[in-house]
Amino acid sequence: MNTKNTALLIPSGKSRSRRKNVVFAILAHKMALVGVVIIVSLICMAVFAPFLAPHDPNDQDLYRVLEGPTWEHLLGTDDVGRDLLSRVIFGARISLIIGIVSTFLSALMGSLLGLIAGYKGGVADMVIMRITDTFMCLPVMVMLLVIVAVLGPGVENIIIAISVLTWTTFARIMRGQVLYVRELPYIEAAHADGASELRIMFKNILPNAISPIIVAISIMLGRHIMLESIATFLGLGVQPPTPTWGKALRVGYSYLEIVPLYSIAPGLMITLAVLGFNFLGDGLRDALDPRLRGEGRKI
Repeated sequence: MNTKNTALLIPSGKSRSRRKNVVFAILAHKMALVGVVIIVSLICMAVFAPFLAPHDPNDQDLYRVLEGPTWEHLLGTDDVGRDLLSRVIFGARISLIIGIVSTFLSALMGSLLGLIAGYKGGVADMVIMRITDTFMCLPVMVMLLVIVAVLGPGVENIIIAISVLTWTTFARIMRGQVLYVRELPYIEAAHADGASELRIMFKNILPNAISPIIVAISIMLGRHIMLESIATFLGLGVQPPTPTWGKALRVGYSYLEIVPLYSIAPGLMITLAVLGFNFLGDGLRDALDPRLRGEGRKI
C-alpha cells in the first residue's frame, strides 16, 4: 500500500471543498460574520494607523490637558495633552501584535507537546500531562505579573510570559484529538505500510486533529489581548510613551470623572476585540464540528 494514499483522511479535492464549505458556513453564521467584521476593522485600523490618526500619538500640548471632545480632538486629550483618538488607534497595533504572536507561540508549544503525549503514550504522556496539570494549577494572572516583574516590562517579555502560561489549553485539546485519531483504520494502514513515526504524526494525525486547535486559537486571541491589557493596567506591561489600550485605561481611571472617554474609549476597544474573536470562534466551532452546530446560539 502506498503511504501517499493514506497520508490524509480527506483527499485533496475534498479538502479544498471542505475549506470552501467552512468559509460559507462562517459567512452564514451571523455572530461569526460580526466577529469577522470587527477583527478586520481592528486589523485595518492597526495597519493604517498613520493615515487614520488625526495627530501624532506622542505629540503633547500642555496647554490643552484633559480637554473634552472638540472638533480638533474628537475624543479629547489625555493628562499631558496628547490626542486620545490617535493613541487609541495606534494602541491597536501593540494589543493585536501581542495577542496574535503570544497565541500562536502557545498554540505551537501546546500542540507539539499534546501531539507527542497523545501519540507516544506511556511515560512521555504521563510526564507531559503532569507538567500540564502543574501549569494549569497556577493562577495565570498572578504568575503573569511575577514573570513580567522578573523579566522586566516590554512587548517581548509579556509575549513570553503569556505564551509560557497558556500553552496548556492547546496541549490538552491536541492530546484528546490524537488519542482518537491514532486509532482510526488509516493510521493502522500507515503503520502497516512502514511509514515512519514522524510522518504518521505530522502528515497523517496532525492535519486531522487540528480543527479544535483552530477554534481554540480564535478564542484565546481575545483572552491574550485581555491579559496584556490587565498587565499594562497594573503597570507591568508595555511602558510609556508607547500607546496601548491597557495603559490608557489605567491612567484614564484616575480622571474618570473629568474626562470619562479617557477610559471608556480604550475599554470599548478591548471589549470589541475580545467579542470579535469569541464570535469568530463560535462560528468556526459550528463550521468545523457539525455535531455542535447551533449550540452556541442556544446559550
